[in-house]
Amino acid sequence: MKPGNNTSTTEFILLGFPSSREIQIVYFMLFLVIYILTIVINSLIIIIVIVDPKLHNPMYFFLSNFAFLEICYSTTTVPKMLSGFLKEISTISYTSCLLQLSFFFTFGPTEFFMLAVMAYDRYVAICYPLRYTVIMNSRLCKQLALGCWASGILTSWTLTVPITRLSFCRLNAINHFFCDFLPLLKLSCSDTTASEAAFFSLAWIVVLTSLLLNTVSYFYIIMTILRIPSTTGRRKAFSTCASHLTVVLIFYGTVIFMYVRPAAKYSFDTDKIVSLFYSVLTPLLNPLIYSLRNRDVIKALNKAWSKISS
Repeated sequence: MKPGNNTSTTEFILLGFPSSREIQIVYFMLFLVIYILTIVINSLIIIIVIVDPKLHNPMYFFLSNFAFLEICYSTTTVPKMLSGFLKEISTISYTSCLLQLSFFFTFGPTEFFMLAVMAYDRYVAICYPLRYTVIMNSRLCKQLALGCWASGILTSWTLTVPITRLSFCRLNAINHFFCDFLPLLKLSCSDTTASEAAFFSLAWIVVLTSLLLNTVSYFYIIMTILRIPSTTGRRKAFSTCASHLTVVLIFYGTVIFMYVRPAAKYSFDTDKIVSLFYSVLTPLLNPLIYSLRNRDVIKALNKAWSKISS
């Protein structure tokens, strides 16, 4: 992805979070700790799922895929943001900016569809428990996971390729801590009407389609749970999908605020804070939510820790 003939800008300045040098160092230490914890905890979940035979089922297969996604999603933006805290002026080349944007819009939509697939998995487990292992067989699970990744890659190229056709010949300061689509679009001296329309249309399609799939799955899940006669049975059934539902609400809430709203309501200073939440904090929160609410994961972690300690 090299700059076209109509592009004189070879690099961009990431404004990030302007503050004093001392505050920048504090930010660096804080987000470095968050990033390290994100990598360690998500990697731990992947390892535990691989080595523990009791976790070799569809639910944990998708959970390990989701943990890998969180590592990729966080790594797309955080290392560059961390390096920016240590520099007086944080710059990123045109090519690196497009690559970062491409990866960001690969992992984001993939995560949406992965959450929808995980909701479908919980739907089958609760509504058709006796046929669960037959329906959610290994082949189907792999096909669903590959479908999520393929959808993310397709979405990414659909959004990134039009950017390569735009001219950037005026300002080169991006009011963000990474190369996000809309702040980058504002710097172009080309007509961005078509790119902006395509972006919002695709954002609505991806977010609302996956949200609809989640909603339909949980509608049938809740209806099935309400028909369970015992309180203990209802509580046990709901606990198997409570973690996933919590993650869905957090992720969709922040992303809908960011990308599925009228353009007139955009404030890049506010959006940087929201972006910080869903691109930096949620990759750490999500595995903690799953781990703290999942007895099987806790047992596997305790078992692994006992072996390491002994």
